[in-house]
Amino acid sequence: NLSAGEIVGQARVLAAALDLRLKPFNVVLMGMGEPLHNYDETMKALRILGDEYGLALPARRITLSTVGVLPALERLAREPFMPNLAISLHAPTDAQRGALVPLNKKYGVADIIAACKRFPLKKRNRITFEYVLLAGVNDSPEDARRLAKLLSGVKAKVNLIPLNAAAGIPFDRPSDAAIDRFAKGLAQKGVVVSVRKSRGRDIRAACGQLLVEGARPSPAQQLAADAFGA
Repeated sequence: NLSAGEIVGQARVLAAALDLRLKPFNVVLMGMGEPLHNYDETMKALRILGDEYGLALPARRITLSTVGVLPALERLAREPFMPNLAISLHAPTDAQRGALVPLNKKYGVADIIAACKRFPLKKRNRITFEYVLLAGVNDSPEDARRLAKLLSGVKAKVNLIPLNAAAGIPFDRPSDAAIDRFAKGLAQKGVVVSVRKSRGRDIRAACGQLLVEGARPSPAQQLAADAFGA
């Protein structure tokens, strides 16, 4: 529910604090709610960031991450100022993803992939699919095979994100061997893949840890706990 000014203000303050005004940098809309639920203000903010009187950021340096709100995703495909697209997928089947991403009950995996296939991409661009690896939930070799098959025909890159375990999260991080096996399984099927390197785990300050430490479980965390019997 942030205004365009509040969204732009975050980037402006940080750019000034780090003296990035004359250096190339990237902006990612992630971890602050679903951007496409706040479509008009989000797109207004991106146009301001891209304007020569704003921060003059080219669209290729901005990435919008979404769980896949289909009507808004289709609207985004018609925007003249179009950021890079990242889809928070996390599972290759509706049964698995429905337990992890409640919105999947409304917009299923097949619907999201179909929309991605229609999404206009420049010649060298790809859609990034974010996939949080959860031990024993979505990290098996069979899951990797299903994911590769699902993404067949999509100009895709998979960003594997090993879970950062924290209080309130009813899942575990896969072993390094399982992470490596999953990544190699995708690569062997011709999928472009990267594994995100976590920073700050030693002080419990990595992605996803600060938000839940010492807090009551969010509705999504409680849903996941109930679904998996944690």
